[in-house]
Amino acid sequence: MDSIPLALRPGGSLLPAWNPRAHEKGGVGGQIGWFRRNHLVPVPEAATLAELNEMVERWDEADDARRIRSRPRTIGEYFTAERPLLGSLPDEPFETGQPFTLRVDRYSQISVRTNRYSVFVRLIVRTVRAMLHASELVVHDGREEVARHERLIAKGGCRLDLDHYLEALLRKPGALPGATALDQARSEGRFTPVHDAWWAAAARAHGERDGTRALTADAVALEARKAAEEDCHAQEEPVPPAAGQPNESESCPATRTRRTRLRPPQAVADPAPDPLFHQSHRNHRKLTRS
Repeated sequence: MDSIPLALRPGGSLLPAWNPRAHEKGGVGGQIGWFRRNHLVPVPEAATLAELNEMVERWDEADDARRIRSRPRTIGEYFTAERPLLGSLPDEPFETGQPFTLRVDRYSQISVRTNRYSVFVRLIVRTVRAMLHASELVVHDGREEVARHERLIAKGGCRLDLDHYLEALLRKPGALPGATALDQARSEGRFTPVHDAWWAAAARAHGERDGTRALTADAVALEARKAAEEDCHAQEEPVPPAAGQPNESESCPATRTRRTRLRPPQAVADPAPDPLFHQSHRNHRKLTRS
């Protein structure tokens, strides 16, 4: 829409700035066709939808320097002159996604538009709310956001997050090596060779089953600690404490847990016996018996 300078009139109509008549509507459609023929034919190749959106945005910014036929100004210059005449954005956000109310199946997945997306296993058989946007899917359990996935474009696809299955893998560690969620995590770069090396070392030290369970337990503890830290620091930025006042970060359970984990245990020596205490205790026992 940046190709033709437009103005939002007080009555709500969208018309070209240099001409109050509506016969320029064909010019808008013509420039959209120009953009499609020059940038989207042949169909561009992109690994993800986010990468495709970035490509389209770069092409759109490059078009700001283009002139339409013999016009004296570029598209970007026309839009700069038109921008002050446009109506302001509304104060309240307007939801543009499509809502769904879905039931989580026994595989900890929900089905949206023939595609399947994962949620946490603790939500199995529960009803959740999903909001489908142009580029992503957001899932809520009540007021809590429990999942956020990049939207699948093709039909019959499946997008699984390995973190959603950690609690189940603690009980069944043998399901991890062949899990589809693990393959997707590797392809997306979230399960790196460092994780594989840690997993192999744990398997050599504790066996295949216990080593996999140790890897999963460590991931569960890390996710729980990250979630607790986000809850503690989601408020406004704390004010530095005054002299002699306790630091607010000390009241955060996650901070205390992290510092307790990182602090090495210290051996506490037994106190030396006090001979006066033992002598007074013996005298007391004698008086009690008599």
